[in-house]
Amino acid sequence: MDLSVEQVVEGILSEKSHETPSDTAKPEELVLELPDWYDEKEFDKGRRFFWDNCFMLSTSMLLGLIAVFSVPSILRILVSTRRSNSMFTAYRRYLSTLLHTTSWFENELKPGSISWKSLTAVRTRHVRASMAAKTKGLGVLSQRDIALTQFGFIGFSVLKPEKFGINQLKPGEWEAYNHVWRTIGYMIGLEDRYNICRKTFAETREVCQILLDRVFTPALENAPEYFEHSARVMLDGMWHVNPTLDAEATIYWCRYLADVPGYIYTDNDRMEFQKRLIGQLKGKDLSTGVDSTLLISKPAVNGLPDRPARLLYYKDYETLESVPEYKRLTSKGKRKLAFGAFAATFYSTYLGRLYFNLNYLFSLLLMKYCPYLAFFSFGIKASFVNIFVEDPIDDEKPKPNSEYTKPRPPEPWYQEWLSLIW
Repeated sequence: MDLSVEQVVEGILSEKSHETPSDTAKPEELVLELPDWYDEKEFDKGRRFFWDNCFMLSTSMLLGLIAVFSVPSILRILVSTRRSNSMFTAYRRYLSTLLHTTSWFENELKPGSISWKSLTAVRTRHVRASMAAKTKGLGVLSQRDIALTQFGFIGFSVLKPEKFGINQLKPGEWEAYNHVWRTIGYMIGLEDRYNICRKTFAETREVCQILLDRVFTPALENAPEYFEHSARVMLDGMWHVNPTLDAEATIYWCRYLADVPGYIYTDNDRMEFQKRLIGQLKGKDLSTGVDSTLLISKPAVNGLPDRPARLLYYKDYETLESVPEYKRLTSKGKRKLAFGAFAATFYSTYLGRLYFNLNYLFSLLLMKYCPYLAFFSFGIKASFVNIFVEDPIDDEKPKPNSEYTKPRPPEPWYQEWLSLIW
């Protein structure tokens, strides 16, 4: 029976989905099968759409992954695995994730293919992580967790393609890309009723928008403990395959895309936000603070910390440089944001897309065969990743969010200068 968008969302956010394991079979008993509705031609069309927009679609997935870290049940299990709590293990885990993902687009989805083996490996690791979490009393990796993780791969790109300069070059490409992720969701164990990718792209966008409003915006506004650590070690690790990454700027951009109150970038954003503040003040003096939670939905997930309200003041949004969240960025972070905005605009052109896609393809070759920056930090042998070998474990204790949000001393002048070229 077809479900409405509202029924799908309510199902994903229900206690039943939260308590239902991603799989009930044991790892050695897993058998992957294509769904009845699978369309090979549509799937291959979606694969081509990915390669036509590979640079920015991959960028959107990186930002989506940060958003996924804000979901308490997912973060709790992620930290407990001890496979991404240090820069080294995060490098290994998330480079492996990236290579798994690209393998799904590089290879045909048929039994025995690399993509089929990759999806089997990913699903097996989910089962093992769920079993380990249950043993530790942390719950299970649930159908809801997998659905919300699916948002990380597709959510920002389908909701805000203009922020990445992603364009549909031929009719039906977004529909085909939606079919790819609907199929992948099914293959990694998502029941159809919890799959955020629906039969049509329009329905998928509606589901993603509601999940953004009810889950990710409030969760990124009031992130769970160890969110900052998990996001930063991931970005610091991935710097070794993409040295343009800056942790501060990337986390800011994620919150900006997720519509977290106060995270703005353009003058138009700033003026629109001031209008929202005036609407909440309802005639009160402009010096009165507005509780940020009044501007977003009540969180639909449990486990977020109980913190004092974050007050937003009209006067702080008179200029971009006076915005409190933006002011916290280093000069390097501000330049990275500017570059990101420029790259998205340039990417919407033929030459821009060609340049950045070629850059991505070259980087992908380095990730697989010569991750030279990682050599200096982790050694040559440890820098290479085999996606079919389990990621290493570390004993590093994650740092609380307060360690990353406390005031920082100014950067030394030489670091400022070096950041201009690196």
